[in-house]
Amino acid sequence: MQGGPMSEKIINKGISSESKAFSYGLNVIEESEPLVAEYIRGELGNQRSQLKLIASENYASPAVLLAMGNWFSDKYAEGTPGHRFYAGCEFVDKVETLACEHAKELFGADHVYVQPHSGIDANLVAFWSLLAYRVEVPFLESHGSKHVNDLTDKDWATLRKAFGEQRMIGMSLDAGGHLTHGFRPNISGKLFDQRSYGVDPETERLDYDAIRNLAEEFRPLVIVAGYSAHPRKVNFAKMREIADAVDASLMVDMAHFAGLVAGKVFTEDFDPIPHAHIVTSTTHKSLRGPRGGIVLSNENDLAEHIDKGCPMVLGGPLANVMAAKAVAFAEAKTESFRSYAQQVVDNAHALAEGIEKRGGRLVTGGTENHLVLVDVRSFGLTGRQAESALEDSGVIVNRNSIPFDPNGAWYTSGIRLGTPALTSIGMGCDDMDDIAEIICSTLEATEPSTTTTGELSKAKFNLSDVIQSDNRTRCAELLGQNPLYPEVGMP
Repeated sequence: MQGGPMSEKIINKGISSESKAFSYGLNVIEESEPLVAEYIRGELGNQRSQLKLIASENYASPAVLLAMGNWFSDKYAEGTPGHRFYAGCEFVDKVETLACEHAKELFGADHVYVQPHSGIDANLVAFWSLLAYRVEVPFLESHGSKHVNDLTDKDWATLRKAFGEQRMIGMSLDAGGHLTHGFRPNISGKLFDQRSYGVDPETERLDYDAIRNLAEEFRPLVIVAGYSAHPRKVNFAKMREIADAVDASLMVDMAHFAGLVAGKVFTEDFDPIPHAHIVTSTTHKSLRGPRGGIVLSNENDLAEHIDKGCPMVLGGPLANVMAAKAVAFAEAKTESFRSYAQQVVDNAHALAEGIEKRGGRLVTGGTENHLVLVDVRSFGLTGRQAESALEDSGVIVNRNSIPFDPNGAWYTSGIRLGTPALTSIGMGCDDMDDIAEIICSTLEATEPSTTTTGELSKAKFNLSDVIQSDNRTRCAELLGQNPLYPEVGMP
């Protein structure tokens, strides 16, 4: 999608407010750098022409998007409301407080911190909060000091060593865990001595007895629960029992399923807020807000440490993004959001059933949340081949490891499918069955290429142009019936 010349600015009073806002905004951008305006229009065109099944992506409302482009972006505001290191933060205080209050009501949390820029940042805040509360505070008390600056060099060296000796357990990557849950390539793996819990080889589900045994043997300071690619709910009441039994702090990363918690689809034992010592999340994904992070807790003793995220591990808060978070949290408090959240899960069930009845093998045999994990070995493919073939057919997914994956983390044996984005544009269960047909017909028609040595390639494949064209047409028909941002017209 190409941007028009500056002389073609939209001045039609009959178009929607959203169209006016985005069109005028792009016209202004175009005057400074036309290519940026062109690329923004192009991205919208791509998103309107593809079936987005990336489980970690969604579509924020026009109100959320517009809340990010304003004068709040010009402000430095280190600190917290009422306790800033810069003057002139009256309205930053107001918007951050508003975002926190909305989130407290939405999730039922006593304390909320909305400054993290991402899920990784939110996790870093949580880790350092737990280290401060569990390691630093007792050390200072034992040495009669109020602040680390009061320690001698020798005592400071001892405390630093103690930080590095702490242990963590989290879900393994192939079972659906996340890189930020203590794995060596990530900073979390350099902060903690980590061990992983996996899933039962037969059921591919969590084995809580095995997790308990690992915790009793390893004695971690932190137990991390949550996932990025596990299609089942987690019983957080059981995880808290395990944590209490070994005097560990339970941290839950609910980035993927926060929208299902906010929408009251996950309740009681499956709602992490009442059970975890600290909870982190992104604010996009199923929650449908801006790209950003959030930390929540009902532990009063942790609150002061959480609020030190900046400058502990964060740069200055992005007030414009906090404004967008406030809008998203307000939207998530509505009945329409609850209907959306339930439909996300219903759609995932329908998509899973559609794929399974067409011969695809599903990890764990189905889903209880927003995502479906397909073992594409059932189609004779690797995850990388399946991902690329589906993109050629107009379906956007990501390759993903499956439990005990023989193809490793690069080629993988699975693809991960998520329903939040397509649910946001109004698709329902019947549409999911149609999409399952598109997916399976594409994968059935895809064949691995042969390498120069005569072996089957793990990356290259063959897929007829006819299949690609037919399925792209079917994708376009579905998207035509459920257009993305119908209230936003672009020149």
